[in-house]
Amino acid sequence: MAVAAVLLLAGCATSSFPPAPPQAADAEYNYVIGPGDSLNIVVWRNPELSMAVPVRPDGKITTPLVEDLPAMGKDASQLARDIEGALAQYIREPVVTVIVTGFRGPYSEQIRVVGEAAQPQTLAYVQRMTLLDVMIQVGGITDFAAGNRATILRTAEGNKQYGVRINDLLKRGDVSANVEMRPGDVLIIPQSWF
Repeated sequence: MAVAAVLLLAGCATSSFPPAPPQAADAEYNYVIGPGDSLNIVVWRNPELSMAVPVRPDGKITTPLVEDLPAMGKDASQLARDIEGALAQYIREPVVTVIVTGFRGPYSEQIRVVGEAAQPQTLAYVQRMTLLDVMIQVGGITDFAAGNRATILRTAEGNKQYGVRINDLLKRGDVSANVEMRPGDVLIIPQSWF
């Protein structure tokens, strides 16, 4: 009976990793384009060259007069300058604006949620995104989740792991358990032992 009590307490315990810091976002974060993003490209005074294009899985885009231009890893302004450079051989002083309309982001910046989430998935990182934001997007946790033993694997810090308390946040409303996410974080939600 003593062994059963110890196992019961161990199943309810929180993660053995240090708690995640509440503040993690980088104030200088700048969104970069990734495969799967949708871009609206506007070429001033040239409506026939303006169009919406997807970023292909290889990270490149194709527009009229510009084929296979790398877009992945650039921000919208950098890509606009690249398109202007490519169009300069056809148009005198082109002025291009790139507007990102569908966000996925590069693979290295996406937030991944695995384990006992209601809908495990990959999410585009958003500046100041929190654990609560992530849990809302994945629909919470399953009945079999050990939410207080969940961890964040922080790839930006050399795969350091931090403990998070999802049960306290979602079921008890403890906002002190809400922490900021960083680009590339992996949220791992283990299954309960009982």
